[in-house]
Amino acid sequence: MCAHILVAEDDEKQAEVVRLYLQEEGHTVVVAGDGRSALDEARRQRPDLVVLDVMMPGGVDGLEVCRTLRAESDVPVLMLTARSTEDDLLLGLDLGADDYMTKPYSPRELMARVRTLLRRTRQNGDADAEVLRVGPLRVDPVRHEVSVDGRVVDCTPGEFQILEVLAKQPGRVFTRQQLLDLTRGFDQFITTRIIDVHMMNLRKKIEADPRRPAHLLTVFGVGYKLIADRG
Repeated sequence: MCAHILVAEDDEKQAEVVRLYLQEEGHTVVVAGDGRSALDEARRQRPDLVVLDVMMPGGVDGLEVCRTLRAESDVPVLMLTARSTEDDLLLGLDLGADDYMTKPYSPRELMARVRTLLRRTRQNGDADAEVLRVGPLRVDPVRHEVSVDGRVVDCTPGEFQILEVLAKQPGRVFTRQQLLDLTRGFDQFITTRIIDVHMMNLRKKIEADPRRPAHLLTVFGVGYKLIADRG
């Protein structure tokens, strides 16, 4: 699963370590040392994945890069940061990051996260894969597309993963922890509140009235479920 990956990291030694590990796995890598360069490279190279440090010089930090990338594309973004508070994690994910690792981290774990993101976001070419339909919602795993009443909805890879899980078993209630485990894997700094952030963003995209959802429902004290219509 070779890919073209952009590494946005101002620490030259750290960037070199990440580059070498990625190349060892067969990926092609371009490194940007500041936020503006990262955006320029992303627009020019159209990478398959961005490994993005939050704290970067040049007036454009990683959060701003993530915000801009998400407005322009659905490229998967794996954020790296020395910050480890829950609010920082939630802010990054709210801006559209698909995964988040805190420094210091194991390069081998980073490679595992990269493999997971690429595996989950790449089209697998299986023309027989089932298109999932729940009421007006359509989730296409092959084309990685979501639509509501025929209107295409732009979702981040993380949001798509959650919708796909829910759409495969409409009506089933998933706990936050189950959704976290099925879509994000384990990280000591990631909490189930992240699922709430994704749900809030998804409701803005797929519900006619996000404050009174008809399809993506909260089951209080348990978790979430997806239904065709509240009826």
